[in-house]
Amino acid sequence: MAITRDKKNTLIAELAELFATSKGAVGAAYTGISVAQMQQLRAQARENNVVIKVVKNRLVRVALSQNDKFKAADTSLLTGQLLYAFSSEDEVAPAQVLATFGKKNPQLQLVAGFDGEGKSLDTATVTALAALPTKDQLRGQVVSVIAAPLTQFLGVANGAQRGFAQVLSQHAEQI
Repeated sequence: MAITRDKKNTLIAELAELFATSKGAVGAAYTGISVAQMQQLRAQARENNVVIKVVKNRLVRVALSQNDKFKAADTSLLTGQLLYAFSSEDEVAPAQVLATFGKKNPQLQLVAGFDGEGKSLDTATVTALAALPTKDQLRGQVVSVIAAPLTQFLGVANGAQRGFAQVLSQHAEQI
């Protein structure tokens, strides 16, 4: 069933808005993914505030060409059946969601991406982005680095008190 011109224009406008507001977008080949697996992917994406769209590459190219930031973006990697993941909150979330799902479902392969400034990202760059820790993980690492010296200091301070208490208890036993 063919899509009407009005529906195509609506999709293009929606895609253009997603590209304009997203901090990161990733395309992945999904050939061989079942409907149930696709529903799981969409659920995981929703949990991470990522939007998944399955649209024709030609419509994505038109949407990119309508945005001044993305006019110079390389779209040569956008071939075959691709789904697109967008996030307006986190630069690496789309790549991480797709890569995590791809570990369990090897039919899903990362292909290309776009950053918030309109630059196109090749497969290796998108894969490297997917390997980065999430913002929450980075925050946890920073807190642990900041808290480590304080924790060590408290251990030393408690050790001195513990040693003093042991000396007093041994001295009391001798008396």
